[in-house]
Amino acid sequence: MPSLWGGQSCPQPAISRLWPPERRLRPGLAWATLLCLCVGIAAAEDAWPQFRGPAAGVADDAALPETWSATSNVMWKLDIPGRGWSSPVVAGDRIFLTSVIATQPEEAPKKGLYFGGNREAPPRDEHRWMVYCVDWKTGKLLWEREVHRGNAPARHLKNSYASETPVTDGEHVYAYFGSVGVFCLDRDGKPVWSQPLGPFRMRYGWGAASSPVLHQGRLYIVNDNEEQSFLEALDSKTGKQIWRVARDEGSNWATPFIWESGKRTEIVTAGTRRIRAYDLDGKLLWELGGMSSIAIPTPFAKFGLLYVTSGYVGDQVRPVFAVRPGASGDISLKGDETGNEFVAWYQRQGGPYNPSPLVYGDYYYTLMDYGFLTCRDARSGKEIYGKQRISTEGAAFTASPWAYNGKIFALSEDGDTYVIQAGPEFKVLAKNSLDEMCMATPAVYRSSLIVRTASKLYRIEKAK
Repeated sequence: MPSLWGGQSCPQPAISRLWPPERRLRPGLAWATLLCLCVGIAAAEDAWPQFRGPAAGVADDAALPETWSATSNVMWKLDIPGRGWSSPVVAGDRIFLTSVIATQPEEAPKKGLYFGGNREAPPRDEHRWMVYCVDWKTGKLLWEREVHRGNAPARHLKNSYASETPVTDGEHVYAYFGSVGVFCLDRDGKPVWSQPLGPFRMRYGWGAASSPVLHQGRLYIVNDNEEQSFLEALDSKTGKQIWRVARDEGSNWATPFIWESGKRTEIVTAGTRRIRAYDLDGKLLWELGGMSSIAIPTPFAKFGLLYVTSGYVGDQVRPVFAVRPGASGDISLKGDETGNEFVAWYQRQGGPYNPSPLVYGDYYYTLMDYGFLTCRDARSGKEIYGKQRISTEGAAFTASPWAYNGKIFALSEDGDTYVIQAGPEFKVLAKNSLDEMCMATPAVYRSSLIVRTASKLYRIEKAK
């Protein structure tokens, strides 16, 4: 039942420049106004440099769009060749995204959660791993770069070879592909460095999906696989490995999180066996057991608490943990405990499978893959409302929700974004349709929403 994963029409970009051969890897409302003042969000004018942006999916700006379609409130749209479920990232009016192009036609992905999506035999045709840069203002393709060409490993039907979201500091973009390696390019597309990584054998051949994170000159990568799982730090200027630590984990797909709690800075990783936090030199600080058998959602922090969850749909335990800073050693709950000195609150069966949760205002929202939304008090874990069905049409969700202007936005795999009233009362306000499969989590930049569908990139903005 796996799934890992989250105006002007422009032509498909042609391949223009290849990665130099010597660097190429070898194959292998009033209330809403008050909310905006109180939630401590990132302004929409800031860069959106990583998966879910700088504030875990929250960015308020009254100018941001709340209604759209494939033809309305669209500033531009651009065809993107190949397949990739990575999210767009934005800085300095430049949008970066990745894709992988197969030589032969690919089997179309199937929506929803299901068994039978394993494709353990690798494809026989050649693939090209691509990085694109798009002008935010015009939708014009500024540059494209082939960073690798060769054979691809096995993957799940619903996954892609470009599911890892790149990260940018505005001057460089760091594109990580779990099956081939990590590539640093400057903002004009010039190669700076590359490091080969993988491919690694993944559970049932599902492929990779965990995204890199950037912090103070270091690029952090988690690769949990069936051979030798690890967390490593690379120098962002040179690509040189600073350190690598082994992890006692099988395959997982969760992106790490840099937690700056005020007491110290930690690298938080979610796994099957354990949640683990490391210092910036790779030393284990604390760990917490009790996760489900597959970890995908990305940890994040708010109100001085760290939120970590996992929720494989086939497991009885699908936990949510809210963790206080300053822990050391094993802080696992014992017996029927629902909290301890460092676990502020715990919910045994509240975790999602794919989408990462969201804290907006005082509330912690969970978007379930099967199309339900739940709401809890973010500080105490108290239930505000239980499972509420978003759509009677049985929509499936992989992309993580986002929020602005007193509203929660949930993008289904059908390409429909459901606009939901934020706060203690559940109410679906609208549905915005793009009429194409979507699994990538959108980006918010200035007054625009940047949405990636299976074949296109949209800039959506209120009509002036």
